[in-house]
Amino acid sequence: MSAGGIQLIIISGRSGSGKSTALHQLEDEGYYCIDNLPVALLPALVLESSSPGFSAFCGTAVCIDARNACLGLESFSTIMDSLPATVEHRILFLDADDATLVRRFSETRRRHPLSSADTSLAEAIEREREVLGSISGSASLVLDTSHMTVHELRDSIRQKLLGASKGSMSILVQSFGFKRGVPVDADLVFDVRMLPNPYWVSELRRKSGLDAAVRSFLESHTMTGQLYDDICHYLDHWLPHYRDSNRSYMTVAVGCTGGQHRSVYLADRLFRHYREQFPSIQVRHRELQ
Repeated sequence: MSAGGIQLIIISGRSGSGKSTALHQLEDEGYYCIDNLPVALLPALVLESSSPGFSAFCGTAVCIDARNACLGLESFSTIMDSLPATVEHRILFLDADDATLVRRFSETRRRHPLSSADTSLAEAIEREREVLGSISGSASLVLDTSHMTVHELRDSIRQKLLGASKGSMSILVQSFGFKRGVPVDADLVFDVRMLPNPYWVSELRRKSGLDAAVRSFLESHTMTGQLYDDICHYLDHWLPHYRDSNRSYMTVAVGCTGGQHRSVYLADRLFRHYREQFPSIQVRHRELQ
């Protein structure tokens, strides 16, 4: 528990947006987690969180969503304002487009908390947006999970919610394939499709940019080194400015056609280059998951 006060993270969002995944990630990070806590019990939980028994945890995380609709959700803002000044709270709100939420519920065959004999799934999903309006409007971070995998959501929580220490910046270097689209949370995107493609070399086709043979192939072409140097020159100049402007996180996306060779090679090389300068840097290869 931080010496500066009680650390409280509230997770909310529409049903099917990934709240359970978010809560499990925070539990893995060392938070004491509670699902579906009635809003009215928040003050009591905060009081209990100040006891010595909670000192082993990084903080407390609770999920508050539409299941609270009949338990005082309309009082959320008032209850939050009543919490002691020693409570350092952040609100994570997860959402996705209506079509994605309908598809996810259809796949799991679970009942939506606001659906009934008179309310269809689509109507319940739309109504949920209104019910959670007071929470979404107060959110510290809003994540659209429509196109996120479980791994991408976990990465986003580590990077954007937990982030780096004050005065530093958390960086995610991510390789991707343009054929699956640009990552929705990318801040900087570098297109490396102009480099020679190892895919067209039969013995390299099934390998990735992490394999020595692919690295050797790419490094044998002068333009690979030139492109890498140009990207580094840009990042060397501008990343410190992003950090100094109190930016707490940054996603640098590197893309090629399939996301297997060229982008993986360059993302990994950038990660290794910057990990001493930015200790909170991470690398992820979307298409290799």
